[in-house]
Amino acid sequence: MELYLDSADLEEIKEAFGLGFIKGLTTTPTFMHRHGVTDIDGLIVELSKIVPILQIEALGDTAEEILAEAERQLALGLDIDKTVFKIPVSLEGVKACKLLKDKGFKVNVHLVYTLQQAYMAMEAGADYVCPLVGRLQDQGTDALDLVAQCVDAVETYGYDSKIMFSSVRYPEHIRNAINIGVHVCTVPWKVMKQLTSNHFTEVGISQFVEHTKLMTVKVKDVLSGKNPTVTMGDSVTDALVKMTASGFGCVAVMGNDGKLAGTFTDGDLRRLVEADGEGAISKKMSDLSFNSPITIQGDVLLHDASLLFHEKGIDNLIVLNGDEVVGQIDIQDLK
Repeated sequence: MELYLDSADLEEIKEAFGLGFIKGLTTTPTFMHRHGVTDIDGLIVELSKIVPILQIEALGDTAEEILAEAERQLALGLDIDKTVFKIPVSLEGVKACKLLKDKGFKVNVHLVYTLQQAYMAMEAGADYVCPLVGRLQDQGTDALDLVAQCVDAVETYGYDSKIMFSSVRYPEHIRNAINIGVHVCTVPWKVMKQLTSNHFTEVGISQFVEHTKLMTVKVKDVLSGKNPTVTMGDSVTDALVKMTASGFGCVAVMGNDGKLAGTFTDGDLRRLVEADGEGAISKKMSDLSFNSPITIQGDVLLHDASLLFHEKGIDNLIVLNGDEVVGQIDIQDLK
């Protein structure tokens, strides 16, 4: 199934065709009006230089007027092999289709709402026959059955026409189009962007990225550059200020010998306030006792840090380079 973009927004057209595999663009005067286009011919010429196949409207009250309009547009410098002229289905429309086909033009007969209309377009030699699924469904019509009948007619009678699934409203329409076996589907950019989205895919990608990071990145590579430390002479208030400024829930406490003596965490602060009340924040680090600090060397992989986080049930690890405190990592740094 060929994929077309359905748009007149120049910026999203450029973005969409950056994918590299969209086969062409369909556009309408309604789209152009919606986006404030005043120079239709100028936009058509610009679009013809961007997209592989451009499908544009050729309007007129008679077949001859439609032919003349298509010839006028082609004279703007369009490539006859890369331009498809869209004609609303009617008796004059299918007559114009035959006139254009006899001159080597490509034609899309659209605004198709019935199998009979589609049949007349196929008989006239239309390259594309285009039912409007969304609009049909708005009217309570079984649009998918109509599209399936059109596809079946092409296959049964050997018409050269391609059935184009249009008026796409949501991603489910694309699945419908694929299941029915249509030849072309023209899709708005806002819907096309959703076609690769799936919650479970996003979860899987996130896991792959996280696990790859654990196996390839070293602890020192994720250090933020912040290294909150306090000395034994500093107060609990000093520790709180350091924690707040760094964004970590922990500070390293340095002993009088300049080496790591322990850690003071936001959990320690809560327990201290609960035990000692308001006087807790004026206490010195030297007034407190510390368990042996849990550390990790900066040259090891994040995988080792992950094991340590889970084994010890902690959220922060002090990072060392030998005996020197060089920073700390939070469990969120693993993600």
